Amino acid sequence: MENLQNIRIAVDAIVFGYKNNDLYALLIEQQFGTSEKYWALPGGLVQNSESLSDAVIRELHEETNVQLTFMEQLYTFGDDIYRDSRNRVISVAYYALVDASNLEIKADTDAERVQWFKIDEIPPLAFDHNSILQKGIERLKAKLTYEPIGFDLLPEEFLFSDLENLYCTILEKEIERRNFRKKILSFGIVEETENYSPIKTGRPAKLFRFNKKKYNDLAKDGFHFEIKFA
Repeated sequence: MENLQNIRIAVDAIVFGYKNNDLYALLIEQQFGTSEKYWALPGGLVQNSESLSDAVIRELHEETNVQLTFMEQLYTFGDDIYRDSRNRVISVAYYALVDASNLEIKADTDAERVQWFKIDEIPPLAFDHNSILQKGIERLKAKLTYEPIGFDLLPEEFLFSDLENLYCTILEKEIERRNFRKKILSFGIVEETENYSPIKTGRPAKLFRFNKKKYNDLAKDGFHFEIKFA
């Protein structure tokens, strides 16, 4: 029996950013065919000559001007054969983490606007992108407790209180800050710098940095990063 396929492969990117003690997702606004404009995750069809990861990087650069530091494949969405009314499209979703405080976003190509949205203020999105985003949030929350990916959401040098607030915000849990600080510093992968916060309020606060090389070396020797909450 002849098997004729007319299936397209797309990639979609959930780009998370963290600023002002809130978690954000990066969305683009565009018009799909003759339908009205919708907000959507950045992404598009994979070209014949590129890999999936190359397609994500290209689409993000073209539509949002974002270059990534952390990106990971999330899930494949295609069980709903009518997820895109125009064609049969299977989407391979990725999620990425960026320092939103020092990032210039700019709409280009088929994106009319690009904007950060707080996670609790996400509008109705095109296709099944709300479900894709929710899957990304679930993965981020889980992985934050067993890999130090949260540092990709912070500047290279940060206040320790910013790290504490990041965990509280994303995991939606309160932490015992003294124990959290003791636990993080015991890993030996977060270092105090000689620099201070430029914010002049009260006692000057030292800045910290994540030593990624040291973490990678420790991980090769079996080190396990783990943050638990009661």
